[in-house]
Amino acid sequence: MTEKLSETARDTILAPLMDNGWEMVDGRDAIRKTYEFADFVEAFSWMTRAAMWAEKWNHHPEWSNVYKTVEVVLSTHDVGGLSSLDAKLARKLDAL
Repeated sequence: MTEKLSETARDTILAPLMDNGWEMVDGRDAIRKTYEFADFVEAFSWMTRAAMWAEKWNHHPEWSNVYKTVEVVLSTHDVGGLSSLDAKLARKLDAL
């Protein structure tokens, strides 16, 4: 079962994500990143690839797309905040 990240785990797991452009969401135990692509087709293609991983891991992002920009918010609703699944998906999104 997935658990909410402990304070110790947050320091270890979240720091590399913050160094890579992720940030905490004000008022929530969640992280956010905005991705910008060359155009709408590239952005939507990335979202499609990301959706395949999200479905495979049964961990779905909150996201919005406007033309060539995709804003992603990650939090594990089942635990009421950040979990290792959020870090795992964030690393995958950055790698796509």
